[in-house]
Amino acid sequence: MLAHRALVIAMLPAIGLRVLAMLGFPPALLFYGDSFAFLREELAPGTTRPSGYSLLLALLRPAHSLTLVTVLQHLLVLGLAVAIYALLRRRGLPGWGAALLVTPLLYDEFMLLLEHMIMADAIFIVLVTAAVVLIVWRVSPATAAVGGLLLGLAGITRTVGLPLLILVAAYLLIRRYGWRPLVALLVAGAIPLGAYATWTKVEKGTFGLTEADGNFLWSRTMSFADCGVIKPPERLAVLCPDMPVEQRPYPPHWLWEDFSPLLKVPGKANRNQLAGEFARMAILAQPGDYLAAAATDLAQLLRWERTAVDEKTPYKLPESERPINESVRGVAESYEAGPAATRVVEPVAGWLRAYQRFGYVPFPLLMLALGGALVAALVRRRWDALLPGVAALALVASPPFLAAYDVRYVIPAIPLVCLAVGLTLGARSPSRQEPAVAEREAAGHA
Repeated sequence: MLAHRALVIAMLPAIGLRVLAMLGFPPALLFYGDSFAFLREELAPGTTRPSGYSLLLALLRPAHSLTLVTVLQHLLVLGLAVAIYALLRRRGLPGWGAALLVTPLLYDEFMLLLEHMIMADAIFIVLVTAAVVLIVWRVSPATAAVGGLLLGLAGITRTVGLPLLILVAAYLLIRRYGWRPLVALLVAGAIPLGAYATWTKVEKGTFGLTEADGNFLWSRTMSFADCGVIKPPERLAVLCPDMPVEQRPYPPHWLWEDFSPLLKVPGKANRNQLAGEFARMAILAQPGDYLAAAATDLAQLLRWERTAVDEKTPYKLPESERPINESVRGVAESYEAGPAATRVVEPVAGWLRAYQRFGYVPFPLLMLALGGALVAALVRRRWDALLPGVAALALVASPPFLAAYDVRYVIPAIPLVCLAVGLTLGARSPSRQEPAVAEREAAGHA
């Protein structure tokens, strides 16, 4: 225990913060209206998002406890911090250094928020980072299979996780770990993905994870699309925006609001297909505008403050109880078997709201750490540090190109950046041709 006292010192206040969340905002934070879609009793493949998180909630449903869900999410993130710490110690970092590098994961207010929210994000973060930790720790057919399974589960939790399976496969291939780990990774990853896509085929007649990838990409193009330039065929012209560019709302609004021309297209599968066709035409016709729109979103990463004091956002801890809308109240109360609205218990809730104003890693520092880790990994030939670094970059950069920027989409990069920085600073990973060295090194840090 003395060898890990720095971790213990770091963990105790982090555990205290999570206890305060449980006491200040019982039983959980609800995100309108995604939380209620996840909580529905009738299991079905999601239209706009995969239902992997719904499957987890269904497994926990017999307990009729949203508190159980949030406690599990808090514990999983705490366990993830311990796993990253253990890997960094294995790579030669001192206890204080490894503990320092996991503090962003332990103390970031948004991580705490997502752990306490009925949303897929905390589980997605754990699945992705645990897979990367496992692969970096030791590559073998067994670890590759478990890593692939975790990434497959991440893919049916949030579709942005799909490219990470290919990224890890490319890592194994480039570093020439052999065909067995590569095949184990891909086969294990394909099991949950294939099973979910088959379920979607049976239920909806379409083999895939969602029916909304085209819709999201189309909404991205609404930032710049000019049908006078695109010249879409008549069957796609219905998707043209009818307001000037400077008056158009942020892309996500085009998916749900009454003014959206997307709602004029009948049939969800047909809508998704036509939206995807329109989006590809718009991007090819206006590539500069597309890149400029994505760059404008990415510039949000240079913003020091997460949210301004008077900024309206669903990502602030509530000041008062918000009654659940009648249309979805039954969904939440059925799961909880009783009242399910988030209660705000003072003064504890106020302490956490105050903490939320300063308890975070500013995104400019996070991006600086990521860029520094990637450059240093190349210079120092820390190839294993490139895996979490490139994975973090993919998670941060892809949403503005595929849909839109959202502060919530950046948070999964935090543990991966911490891991990349630590691996860059630590000792070089043991050669795959020298397993005995790896075993001795592991024993030395035990």
